[in-house]
Amino acid sequence: MNFAGFISSRITFKSKRTFSKLIVRIAIIGIMLGLGVMILSIAVIKGFKQEIREKVRGFAGDIQIVKLDNNASYERSAFTDSAAIVKAIRLVGQVTGVYPYAAKPGIIKANNEIEGVVLKGVDKTYNWDYIKKAMVTGTVIQYSDTAEVQNQIMISQLTANRLKLKTGDDLMMYFVQEPLRKRKLKIVGVFSIGVDEVDKTFVIGDLALVKRLNNWTKGEIGGYEVRISDFNELNATADAINDRIPIKLKSYTVLENYPTIFEWLGMLDVNTVVMLVLMIAVAVINMISALLIMILERTAMIGMLKAMGAGNWAIQKIFLYNATYLIGLGLVLGNALGLGLGFFQQQTHFFKLDRASYYMTFVPIKIVWMDVLLLNLGTLIVCLLVLIIPSMLVTRISPVKAIRFK
Repeated sequence: MNFAGFISSRITFKSKRTFSKLIVRIAIIGIMLGLGVMILSIAVIKGFKQEIREKVRGFAGDIQIVKLDNNASYERSAFTDSAAIVKAIRLVGQVTGVYPYAAKPGIIKANNEIEGVVLKGVDKTYNWDYIKKAMVTGTVIQYSDTAEVQNQIMISQLTANRLKLKTGDDLMMYFVQEPLRKRKLKIVGVFSIGVDEVDKTFVIGDLALVKRLNNWTKGEIGGYEVRISDFNELNATADAINDRIPIKLKSYTVLENYPTIFEWLGMLDVNTVVMLVLMIAVAVINMISALLIMILERTAMIGMLKAMGAGNWAIQKIFLYNATYLIGLGLVLGNALGLGLGFFQQQTHFFKLDRASYYMTFVPIKIVWMDVLLLNLGTLIVCLLVLIIPSMLVTRISPVKAIRFK
């Protein structure tokens, strides 16, 4: 063991001084709380972003392919469904599913109430996995009943509450076109995606109903809904799809279709940065205070070491080693606090949220081990680099005055 390490271990583990003990404990607690809050902040932000993203993706898919024209409404222009186009899309590496759909705006009238909605029509190939998880009552559309499938509809819990409807009720839906058309539909299921922009806008029905209302031919659809395996490859996958589909078609990502939601989620990253800066600042200030007090408390020891020939940097390293131990202890306790609360919340959903404000009923947690590692390393490195400056107080201590001070 070198000189600085030996002296540091003596004053760290075997010192009986109590003057700086309270300040040191406060510094350790500051680092513990700072790291714990940083871990939880990032875990909550990432969990929240993932939950909202999965809700939107689960309903709308990752990429929508529609006809390239000036029609930017929900009711897209029709084009002919093609097995060749579907095959070309599926050849793109990240693609896991391609589903035809069409949308048509309408007005629901029930119990003397009216509500404007968009009917999303899908066929029997549609992937219902996410919608089934979001079901409140009833079932998804049953394509086994070919005679009644066009009369079935699924509505959101939000729409059901507004119109005082429930599973099994009938409703009248009007479609504004020339001539005006209306259909009597039966509610087979009530879902709750948890995102108001989706829940208050969409109901789900049969694709054949939309085609019939629009007088489309048998092979025409409004678009393809594409799902991919890795959301991080969304833009690259959309570009690859654009290169493979006919020039008359265009792909749009879920980020483009729901810009408000994803821009809002992106703003959460700013909050994370502010939180990290504040917590690291608190930890650094605590450690600087503790280091200065430890140096002042051991002024006589510093003077004796200098009198015996020890250099300034060697003495500085003694206190930096001591600070490293304190920082390390704070990091261990901070990890225990942050990860402990994170895993507790993951398992129990103990901390609740107001769904109307936050789109979910509990605080979501997503712990990424690389984030935890980087937070630990970053806190350690920043604290040590900043502590080099106050440790230079050692150079201003005169051996003669220090020994006399004792």
